Amino acid sequence: MELKSPFDCILFDLDDTLYSSNVGIAQVCKKNIEKFLAKKCGVSPERSASLRVELFQFYGSSLSGLIALGYDVHPDEYHSYVHWTLPYEWIKPDPQLNELLKSIQQPKIIFTNSDMKHAKRVLERLGIDEQCFNGIICFETLNPHLFQDNSSSSSSSSSSSELSPEVILKPSMASMEAAVRFTGCDPHRILFLDDNERNVAAGKALGLHTCLVGKGVKSKEADYLLENISNLRKVIPGIWGKEDEEEHEMVIRNELGSIRPIAQVGA
Repeated sequence: MELKSPFDCILFDLDDTLYSSNVGIAQVCKKNIEKFLAKKCGVSPERSASLRVELFQFYGSSLSGLIALGYDVHPDEYHSYVHWTLPYEWIKPDPQLNELLKSIQQPKIIFTNSDMKHAKRVLERLGIDEQCFNGIICFETLNPHLFQDNSSSSSSSSSSSELSPEVILKPSMASMEAAVRFTGCDPHRILFLDDNERNVAAGKALGLHTCLVGKGVKSKEADYLLENISNLRKVIPGIWGKEDEEEHEMVIRNELGSIRPIAQVGA
């Protein structure tokens, strides 16, 4: 039987979405970023903490900021320091999540700002086969230009070579548009789940159905609020072609209001 769902594709963020923020990976990641900034920029630990916040606010990420400011830093150098030393053992296998994902018939795609190696490590720790997803949109997917050989770009004009390359990450519209192109679906039929309000807002601006994950209060750009990914079937049953409770009650009320009294007929 054909699945009747308003969603043709599901975009899942990775960190703090497929596993809880309480695991503590994000906190360690922030500390690693600050250590990297202290080393790369030659600043004190105290200054590196405020610098991380400033770079995030003005450039969207520390790596974006470093590249924009002209620092000689390759993405692999940054990710090897910030991500590849994370305590992945803190992430435990989640058989319930694995079964939940397998039950979704639509194409499922990971959409993360992290690098591919990190994404695969997280999925491995969760006990989720990478083949469960139809693809992974990650740092390398969004920024192939940052991995080109210097020799291939040496023929560029001097004026263009002086410009710092753009780093494309959520919540930029360029990243959202790239994700939609990757899916090949109508944005109005894509469901996007993320734990970051800014990312959710960007998705909504492009017409995606949006779900804010891991928060206690729903942002205005979020269509759904999911405190934990394990509640997905209950909160968004439309993924499986079922109405949620509010929609079901509205349909029932409308149907009842349109029913005219008729004479009872004996059985």
